[in-house]
Amino acid sequence: MTTDYLQRFLFEQLDIRGRLVCLTGAWQRMLAGRAYPARIAALLGHTTALAVLLGASGKGARRSTLQVQGRGPVRLLVADCTSELKIRGMASFDAGDAPTERALFGDGQLALSLEDMASGQIYQSIVPLEGTTLAEIFEHYLAQSEQLPAFLRLHADDTAVCGLLLEKLPGADTRDADGWNRITQLAAALTLGETVNAQPYDLLVRLFPEELLRVFRLYAVEYHCPYDPERVKQMLRGLGRAEVEAMLAEQGELRIRDEMCNHEYRFDRAAIEALFAAGPALR
Repeated sequence: MTTDYLQRFLFEQLDIRGRLVCLTGAWQRMLAGRAYPARIAALLGHTTALAVLLGASGKGARRSTLQVQGRGPVRLLVADCTSELKIRGMASFDAGDAPTERALFGDGQLALSLEDMASGQIYQSIVPLEGTTLAEIFEHYLAQSEQLPAFLRLHADDTAVCGLLLEKLPGADTRDADGWNRITQLAAALTLGETVNAQPYDLLVRLFPEELLRVFRLYAVEYHCPYDPERVKQMLRGLGRAEVEAMLAEQGELRIRDEMCNHEYRFDRAAIEALFAAGPALR
């Protein structure tokens, strides 16, 4: 069974394009050790699915980062995806609940950052949260930013994530006045279970049995957030010996938490001595 994939496709006679994402093992690795409540995990899953769907567009080496920032119990959802479809993500939240999904965020904003990995240049768009669910918030953003009508279907639990994005291209109504309405009604029937348990091509044919589909190459998606002590050491060197010494004197041991990758780095006095071995010894 094919898992952890992105599938692009096109309705040949309708000028409607689509992308389908399914994550199982990669998603479970992202959640490992985090102990998120089910509701938080589902929201992060929705964010991750859209990050993959958006990360699949464009050309060149790049990273797409999607952030939902709120002032309710959910303070932050962030997921990013590279052009190689390597993903990572995290959630930050307070204890407590809310009667509706929208109330979990309160006032807030949605930000999408596109980083050109070659030049380091970052393009960012920020919009207020508009919609009653996270999927509606995302759909509203897509309609504004892409300037194309969009349909988004998202499902997630602690074992799997799936997402379906459809975009109505210019000229679609000319080719079939009812095409968009028909396709989105069919797409609304997508479930998490059938996405996980079916091959992507078979799933699309089952969803749209009367439509002529062109299905493109299948791409693998991978969770990639490695343990990287050298990067942390470089950061400490950048702070300078005096500041690191001061922190060590205050805390006895440096603990640096990488929330995005769920790693913790510890540096005792001996490790700091080794880090700055070229300089004078610590007192």
